[in-house]
Amino acid sequence: MSHETTVAPKATTNWIDHLPEAALLVDADRDLILAANSAMGRMIGTNRQSLTGTPCTHLFTDQRPQLITFTEETLFRSHGWSRDFILQHRDGHTVELEISSSRVGEAESRNVLLLLRDRRQLRTLRERHNANHYHRGGLLEWRRVEELFKDMERENQLILHAVGEGIYGVDAEGRTTFANPAAERMLGWRIDELMGRVIHRVVHHSHEDGSLYPLKECPIYAAFRDASVKRVGEDWFWRKDGSGFPVEYTSTPILDNGHPVGAVVVFRDISPRLQAQKELQKALEEVESLKHRLEMENAYLQEELSAEYHFHEIFGQSEAIRAIVRRIGMVAPTDANVLITGESGTGKELIARAIHQSSSRRDRPLIRVNCAAIPKDLFESEFFGHIKGAFTGAISNRVGRFELADGGTLFLDEVGEIPLELQGKLLRVLQDQQFERVGENHTRAVDVRVIAATNRDLKAEIQEKTFREDLYFRLNVFPIESVPLRRRLEDIPILAQEFLNRACQKFNRPQLALRERDVETLKAYHWPGNVRELENVIERQVITADGRLDLDLPGPDSAARTTKADTPPARHFRDELMTEQELRELEKQNLALALTMSSGRVFGDDGAAAMLGIKPTTLTSRLKKLKIEPREFQVRQVTSYFP
Repeated sequence: MSHETTVAPKATTNWIDHLPEAALLVDADRDLILAANSAMGRMIGTNRQSLTGTPCTHLFTDQRPQLITFTEETLFRSHGWSRDFILQHRDGHTVELEISSSRVGEAESRNVLLLLRDRRQLRTLRERHNANHYHRGGLLEWRRVEELFKDMERENQLILHAVGEGIYGVDAEGRTTFANPAAERMLGWRIDELMGRVIHRVVHHSHEDGSLYPLKECPIYAAFRDASVKRVGEDWFWRKDGSGFPVEYTSTPILDNGHPVGAVVVFRDISPRLQAQKELQKALEEVESLKHRLEMENAYLQEELSAEYHFHEIFGQSEAIRAIVRRIGMVAPTDANVLITGESGTGKELIARAIHQSSSRRDRPLIRVNCAAIPKDLFESEFFGHIKGAFTGAISNRVGRFELADGGTLFLDEVGEIPLELQGKLLRVLQDQQFERVGENHTRAVDVRVIAATNRDLKAEIQEKTFREDLYFRLNVFPIESVPLRRRLEDIPILAQEFLNRACQKFNRPQLALRERDVETLKAYHWPGNVRELENVIERQVITADGRLDLDLPGPDSAARTTKADTPPARHFRDELMTEQELRELEKQNLALALTMSSGRVFGDDGAAAMLGIKPTTLTSRLKKLKIEPREFQVRQVTSYFP
């Protein structure tokens, strides 16, 4: 323990010189004597100045633990008394002490005043008084001692009245013997109303929930029943008006010749502390919730940044692209919901991002939900979040996508995949901008703009009762069609060159250029996978290119170019809709016919690949996929492929 030599200014401690008894003012935290009076110096045969600034425990070398405990109990109870300490006089004789202690100073002060009396001198004074009852000098001495004890009693009463904790005493039967003003204020009872009453039945009769608190279980009575100090961190006391409040208290037994005769109870109202703890816990939960939300947003944004997007800008000069850009410009400044329709790979997400970036919500995130990739049982949790324990596996609170998108935009990709039973809840959020997490009764409000996208015919699904009509109208406030690539062929050269430049940079290959022949080949293909397929084709070409592009796409006369949206069925369809199996059989028949005419040859000018207008490697791949062996056509005519 380090000791500082700084002591209290003389102006604040000179009152100690007027005390008639030996006195020490001690800083309990630093174990430092701040001041001592002359009587103290005489008691141990030294001057008081030599004591100031020294550790108090040096006076009680063999009783240091007892002194520390005594001062700590004094600070807690605001007063104390002991006959267990001794001092060594400078000449060597022992001074047996009776010590009274009290806490002094402000509420935050840790200073203790010790009043020390020589027990032998006290006995001598009493004996002198008895022997010289009529002797004037002895009478004056006794009166002086009597006044001294009165002063001490008055001082203790002042201390008892000054402390902020409630203090009351009980006898061995639990009846009240005294109470301080703080106890009266907190309990709402006057001291004269409490005196002689069993205080447990007055203020401690029930638990917080109103259930009976048996007397035999009360720690206050256990203190003098077991002759041990009982400290309770949280309990409940009742006021006179019937209200209650949480308390912490210490019950200290009063012993007479080793036998408990009662107890002193020091209690404190801990309502402010518990309220502060609740507010702190609530604040910590809010901080944790915000932290979790930020972590979710960060993880989502990191995922978005690490993803490879097909576009950074909208490329094209066709009228279809210009029409889309105009519609984006019209709807972006508003908060209207948008439904983007179109085939897969046409860039519906690009349109959604363009709307978001052109809106006033661009400073908040655009949260994307791929509805086709979410398991049916997890849709509600993914959209609205859940609380810990809401279902098996919910080991922590989770923020849903709607909450993440608060203030921003929520992009529902493949919205037609949302289960019918969840569509009603989604409709409510769109209407009221309110939702509840799974397992939670608390309603949360959000400000979210929804942009939905689908490649399905939602009107047809409404007729089939697989999509809600009211949800469709709520989403389809402002429709935008993402036009397929085959309907804007003039954009193909621009897109292809852009993808070519990116792919060369991505794969660290020399820059390549599109030739006129390459452009014509690209335009001749029907692009069922739209822009996404175009980018994939270009990347594959860059990987395999040897100085120039060698596009491997079906020609303009290929049956693959035919689509039910753009061209009528071929004549061999017999004006009937064909199934996937029928189309596969038709392709096998066509390939078998070509192999028959070429006698099983695939390569060469008169081979089957030349007849079909495709590359030999492409034909070989298709034959392998359809499990057709060309060698069978070299020795015989195979008719099993024909009807």
